[in-house]
Amino acid sequence: MGSGPLTAWREGLAAGDLSAEFLAFAALDRMDRLEGLLNATVHRDREASLRAARAADVRLARGERSPMLGIPVVFKDNLHWQGAPVSNGSRIMGGYRAPYHATVVRRLLEAGAVPVAKANMDEFAMGSSGEYSAFGPTRNPWDPRRVPGGSSSGSVVAVAAGYAPFALGSDTGGSVRLPGSFCNITALRPTYGVLSRYGVTAMASSLDQVGPVAGSAQDLAAGFSVMAGADPLDATSIHLPDAHRLAALRPADLKGLRIGLPREYFTAGIEPGVRAALDAALAVLGAQGAELAEVSLPHTAYAIDTYYLINTSEVSSNLARFDGMRYGARKPADTLQGMIADTRDQGFGPEAKRRILLGAFCLSKGYYDAFYLKALKTRTLIARDFQEAFRRVDLLATPVSPGTAWTFGAKSADPLAMYLADVFTVTPALAALPALSVPAGFAGGMPVGLQLIGPSLRDVQLLEVAHAFQQATAHHRQLPPL
Repeated sequence: MGSGPLTAWREGLAAGDLSAEFLAFAALDRMDRLEGLLNATVHRDREASLRAARAADVRLARGERSPMLGIPVVFKDNLHWQGAPVSNGSRIMGGYRAPYHATVVRRLLEAGAVPVAKANMDEFAMGSSGEYSAFGPTRNPWDPRRVPGGSSSGSVVAVAAGYAPFALGSDTGGSVRLPGSFCNITALRPTYGVLSRYGVTAMASSLDQVGPVAGSAQDLAAGFSVMAGADPLDATSIHLPDAHRLAALRPADLKGLRIGLPREYFTAGIEPGVRAALDAALAVLGAQGAELAEVSLPHTAYAIDTYYLINTSEVSSNLARFDGMRYGARKPADTLQGMIADTRDQGFGPEAKRRILLGAFCLSKGYYDAFYLKALKTRTLIARDFQEAFRRVDLLATPVSPGTAWTFGAKSADPLAMYLADVFTVTPALAALPALSVPAGFAGGMPVGLQLIGPSLRDVQLLEVAHAFQQATAHHRQLPPL
């Protein structure tokens, strides 16, 4: 019961009942039919996808087997796929095309995965809703009047809508986990460094991570297995222990597993329907033998402030390179200063401008110590809270979001309300921990996610626990009414 379409398709490819070319044709055809409604992709190259599929079929015919051989995949548009546009959801990129592959993209392609699209996203991965793309908003397949979550909106919707069984997003403070929760998809933010960031457009470098998404934990593990590990092109990358267990993921034995429930996360602000779904999901874990215990993460109250001080500061630094001088769009002007100012003013959208200005202020003379340096100290305290909790429990279970997906425009006029949507997802990012969003049920007909957080480098255990949960439930198998 715990497997998803990727596992079934891989078995069909191995048996010769399916071909990679057929699966690629089906993916492209489904996008042709649904993209007018969902707007989840920004680039497709039909011929390139079919060439990759035919090459995969040749490898299959030779008897080669791999967890991702012949499987359609989608890449978020901040990942470099050589020859394809890299828009980052922004006008300022001006038709820039990737001169090389991101490491995670290269590893998937070498394993025989078939790329079928680049996915829409909030501009430069800044957003919690999928509303901040220069190419228009992506829509939630469960209810197109609602947001899909962001910033990896297109990647998650591509999987939820059946374009591909596996996609890559990125997660800085919740950017795959929040849309995963809103769209009934399994989404992982790995331990910082486990997936190479080479070839991923930097937004907030100390927080950014590539985030794989799929229909189930078992499907997600298949793609994760061929990408994880140290990369000489990324000095922050590290080895993942027990990675050999990913390709044939088995459910964990939950007997005696200690799961902590942080009291700061189960608050009165959670919507009643979301709380009911989470309680039912936790009861399933308890019925399988897990021991549930309350724990405390006392510095959680400072998490949103800390996250957005660090995020905006690093954004202002990283996005300084987009000035019209070397690549991307350029707006002509009489002076160099005028050209740079006009290029950035017309190229960046409102959320990107907001964060650049806030970050520049936080890093300015006289405010660096008061804001950025204090945020770094608080980040250390938040990480220590987790370390203390993991002395008592094996992993943590929390909500992903206080509510389900909201309607378009409900929060976009109030940036603070939008930022607070990340209140449960930014803390593991600040502590560099692995965190997984797992479909946990429905509230008012909309999906609800359960977040599992593990100690550093326990990514494989998180997926094995999620696989055990999905063996006992069917939430992840329910499909949107498309």
